[in-house]
Amino acid sequence: MPERIFKRKIYEQMLSWKKNQHGTTALLIRGARRVGKSTIAEEFARREYDSYLLVDFSKASQDVHKLFEDISDLDFIFTQLQLTYRKSLKPHKSVIIFDEIQKQPLARQAIKSLVADGRYDYIETGSLLSIKRKGKGQKSPQKSILIPSEETRIDMYPMDYEEFRWTLGDEDTIPLLRTMFEKRQPLSDATNRKMMRDFRLYVLVGGMPQAVNDYLDTRDLSIVDQRKRSILDLYDEDFYELDPSGQTSDLFHAIPAQLNSNASRYQVSSVIAGGKIDRLRDQITILKDSMTANLAYHANDPSAGLASHINRDQFKLYCGDTGLFVTLAFWDDAFTENVIYQKLLSDKLNADVGYVYENVVSQMLVAGRHKLYYHTWPTPSGKHNYEIDFLLSRQAKVCPIEVKSSTSNVHTSIDEFQKKFSSRIYQRYLLHAKDIRKEQDLLSLPIYMALFL
Repeated sequence: MPERIFKRKIYEQMLSWKKNQHGTTALLIRGARRVGKSTIAEEFARREYDSYLLVDFSKASQDVHKLFEDISDLDFIFTQLQLTYRKSLKPHKSVIIFDEIQKQPLARQAIKSLVADGRYDYIETGSLLSIKRKGKGQKSPQKSILIPSEETRIDMYPMDYEEFRWTLGDEDTIPLLRTMFEKRQPLSDATNRKMMRDFRLYVLVGGMPQAVNDYLDTRDLSIVDQRKRSILDLYDEDFYELDPSGQTSDLFHAIPAQLNSNASRYQVSSVIAGGKIDRLRDQITILKDSMTANLAYHANDPSAGLASHINRDQFKLYCGDTGLFVTLAFWDDAFTENVIYQKLLSDKLNADVGYVYENVVSQMLVAGRHKLYYHTWPTPSGKHNYEIDFLLSRQAKVCPIEVKSSTSNVHTSIDEFQKKFSSRIYQRYLLHAKDIRKEQDLLSLPIYMALFL
């Protein structure tokens, strides 16, 4: 069956760019592989322009690549592109899409001249844009290029929970939940249990459009799992191309185990023998810039200016998509059995899935344009640590967030944080599986409401 075209929130941002920039900048859509960048770019071009031309640099011929080695004659370039792709371009009514722009950095460098020419609009899509890599037909990494200032850059992430509900034909639930959140009004235990089950489906499937498409076609989570494994294989191919040592891939695959260990940081030495942060910064950069992983830095001083107090040597890594994370957690098997998915869906798996929920909350916060920070400090005995999973800045204060998988009412860390930093706190949040509850300055929310933070 053909893949569906899903409604995505980024479309409104693209419309805003077209309306406000009037061709004075190109639109650069950054995101991990398979999040839907190419699809949304082409759908936008189809709906908002009289015609469009798509250049996919991962598939383009050498002749097309060579066009951008000399941009002194734009008329020649435009003619060659129209002849090659058999598309007619109309001045001021057409857009040219440069797909996988990282495969031909010279095309990105040419944006300055193309935008100045003013005949057409331009949309670029790409990942790993700041990483030097081998270009097509080259024996050495592409030389540094002049990054154009004539770009409007937006990041694209996997589908968030609301977008996922849209794919199921449900456009009502999330606005209603938002109203309940804003009013701090409980839903009822029965309603919350249903909402949690619905949310766990998103946790398992994730927000990669191909995985969602497979779920809608088959309702078979094992088939979805196979799709997610194929996406993870693509990520590995990218990692090995950039880092043949395999260390980047090892760091990525270890994310679930590292989160499950409850350590106060990602322990690189337990993944790579003799590994030290200083020697692995390039690998960490690849994970970050590929947008396959999200980094949370330790905030040494949890105050409003969180970015000013981070420890770059102490961090956690989260997988960029919750569905991929679940598959990574069971990577050692040839496939993740349906029985495991069904137990996860019904919350009957005999295991602590707190790390799964922590990962999905990280994804929801990033999709909400939040940077990720966390804070730890030793207990009085010094044998353990208190930990705040996430910190948000708000109105010159901080919002500590604790994530729990159980329905337990115990929330020691966030209580101790309140004792220590009461004057700095705007609002405390406890995210768990239970209904909305307000206790003084602690707001307990079901995990799916992280969407509203």
